[in-house]
Amino acid sequence: MKIPRDDRRSTDSLRALQTPCLLLDEQRMDGNIARLRARLAAAGVGFRPHLKTAKSIEVARRLITGANGPAAVSTLREAEEFASAGITDLTYAVGISPCKLPRVQSIRKGGVALTVLLDSLEQAEAVAVASDPADPIPVLIELDCDGHRSGVKPGDSELLLAIARRLGPSACLRGVLTHAGESYEAESAAALRAAAENERASAVTAAQMLRAHGHACPVVSVGSTPTAHFAESYEGVTEVRAGAFVFFDLVQAGIGVCAENDIALSVLTTVIGHQREKGWTVIDAGWMALSCDRGTAGQPVDQGYGVVCDMAGRPIPGLVVVNANQEHGIVALRADARAGAPELPVGTRLRILPSHACATAAQHDRYHVIGAGGGDATAEWPRFTGW
Repeated sequence: MKIPRDDRRSTDSLRALQTPCLLLDEQRMDGNIARLRARLAAAGVGFRPHLKTAKSIEVARRLITGANGPAAVSTLREAEEFASAGITDLTYAVGISPCKLPRVQSIRKGGVALTVLLDSLEQAEAVAVASDPADPIPVLIELDCDGHRSGVKPGDSELLLAIARRLGPSACLRGVLTHAGESYEAESAAALRAAAENERASAVTAAQMLRAHGHACPVVSVGSTPTAHFAESYEGVTEVRAGAFVFFDLVQAGIGVCAENDIALSVLTTVIGHQREKGWTVIDAGWMALSCDRGTAGQPVDQGYGVVCDMAGRPIPGLVVVNANQEHGIVALRADARAGAPELPVGTRLRILPSHACATAAQHDRYHVIGAGGGDATAEWPRFTGW
């Protein structure tokens, strides 16, 4: 089997790149953004995109709906970087560590409307003590709507009210936030719709309980990439967060949130050898370039460390990265593949679709942007890392 011949005119710039490197298909990205924006606009609900996947000023500007946001971040480094670019309406959507509160205050004193997240009395105490009464730190209480990770159970009125009381006048309770992390394990459209409704109902119920006891709760924030695309109602919700949707990945494709041809990220790699008796092709992209994330391992179709595509981004039937060492990737046919193995001589350039976009992007310091409407790398967009 031979892979299709590339259009040399549209891939010359890709051939000039050092491998491995990260490619971003601008047209696919713009389509992904437009799709979710239109859905939320039609529902009349606010949109607070999560910038943790992008970690890029250029991508962030495509995502936000206003001049200064709103947006969510997962690290204070992200908050600082985006604030320096004028994106100042930010939610730090990870439970606050008390040792980070001086840094939070420093960011806020720079004119950034930075809201923090917590789910315990200990955190509430630390925030209340650190707050300046003249400029109280805004707080969202994190809810655990599905047992996925952290947060207060939505029905735990005793703890919710105790946290609200402890924040008192020195800090500022702004509302509640939840994330349907278990939606990533859904196996049907019906399961995704159910996860979205459970997420919505959990947040709205907690907000209503807080209000009934005299606590203002103007923000009811929900969101994950799967539920944002499958929710049937946003009643009572003020904003939706999502992040991975900007690029999508094989996990999202595996649960039916997107198609493979919606995935905007790929890793460009070069064939460096073969183990023909094993049916292996060796590439120069290992887990340092692809990440160790095996998010599709529990799905009906295991895509290994990524789906292998030709230079034009067309998946080669049955071919995946089956194993990865630090700087070596092993390409082979899936066990259920029906097609034969293709001819991939040393020097062949390939593109690998990521299992988890956030994890793969985190391995790289820039995007090589394939301009809308073409196969040519037309720009480099820096991305940052760190906490």
